Amino acid sequence: MTYSESSAIADADPCRGTAYVAAPATALKSERVYRAQADWTELGDVMVMEIASEGQARQARFAGTRVHPPRCFVHLMLEGEGMARQDGREVLLRSGDFTMCDGTRHYEISCPPGSFMLVLGIPTAKLRRHVACPESLAAVAMRAASGVNGLLSGFVRTYWRDCRHSLDSDSAERIAVAVLDLLGAAYAQVPRTHAERSSRGTAHRIRILNYIHGHLYESELTPAQIAQACRITTRYLHYLFSDGEETVTRYILKRRLEACSQALLAEGQRGRTVTAIAFDHGFNSATHFGRVFRSQFGMTPREYRARVPMVVRPARRDVVAPAAAGC
Repeated sequence: MTYSESSAIADADPCRGTAYVAAPATALKSERVYRAQADWTELGDVMVMEIASEGQARQARFAGTRVHPPRCFVHLMLEGEGMARQDGREVLLRSGDFTMCDGTRHYEISCPPGSFMLVLGIPTAKLRRHVACPESLAAVAMRAASGVNGLLSGFVRTYWRDCRHSLDSDSAERIAVAVLDLLGAAYAQVPRTHAERSSRGTAHRIRILNYIHGHLYESELTPAQIAQACRITTRYLHYLFSDGEETVTRYILKRRLEACSQALLAEGQRGRTVTAIAFDHGFNSATHFGRVFRSQFGMTPREYRARVPMVVRPARRDVVAPAAAGC
């Protein structure tokens, strides 16, 4: 499932702009479309949402999804594991851990079956009063086992478990202030060298990733061409990706494969060949595409297309928006 969570929080309408896709083939246990259910509330202008994953879920904020006001999203694992990716960095979260993503740029959150994640949508202007340059701290792992991180994690989880629906507006505002103060204290512990490196590299990474997503389906897209277009050296380009788990080449390949997997399920693409879809998404060899697709999804593109059911958008009742929940 793909879920545009930033649009949902900002617009109080999780169905608008939301697309649903089947889980990756390696995660399929039965031929059905997995869904996630969400429970909403708010702390003043901080929106809080729990996502319960019934199956392998991939939630993404795609370029072009507008957030008003601009928000950063803190993702805290309540139970299970999750993965966050932004700016070429990728982090694995376990129970209690949290990370932050900039809601104005492309990011992805993945959760396996049985996971529960809490998402806090915080207006960026408000967050800046507590966390310096939050956009430079995207996809940084904040482990619950360490001091202030554990204090914040425990405080937020206790609030969500025990009193999220019982607070009056004044109490909710005070809780929001406490959460923001703890966030500021937690991120103040991030090593200065990491923050400085992130701050210097963030502008370059944003420009690079915007260029990649704008030219993703061009077969001639290479690290050398990206570096030239962004007026940096190829060596520095690779350096900017060195603190993540994906090289720039791997990043491009995975984004293309994800796009192809969705196209293979799209009703409007059912009459097109696998090769045509692959070539549309930047591949210039059917043999190479088949090999890397199988490596990523555990089956050939044709097998994937045959085994995964058609995608059907679920009814609005599957997700509870703030207005409907009486927040």
